[in-house]
Amino acid sequence: MACTYILRCADGTLYTGWTTNLHRRLRAHQAGKGSRYTRARLPVTLAYHQHHSTPGEARRQEAAIRRLPRKKKLDLISNTKP
Repeated sequence: MACTYILRCADGTLYTGWTTNLHRRLRAHQAGKGSRYTRARLPVTLAYHQHHSTPGEARRQEAAIRRLPRKKKLDLISNTKP
């Protein structure tokens, strides 16, 4: 199983990613070891996540979310609960 997620950073920006272990990946982001982008924008909170059957599905969904404008990402977040 894999997961696509969106994090809300301390500066208000959004970060989108995918993982096969959401809890481990979230802890890594919060510890400043998840990515360079989030490391500079701590703390981060989970704003959205969606489970997928395969890593390929998660990667495709991540790419689709990254192409969305910020407003659409915020709409996606507000229509679901993490």
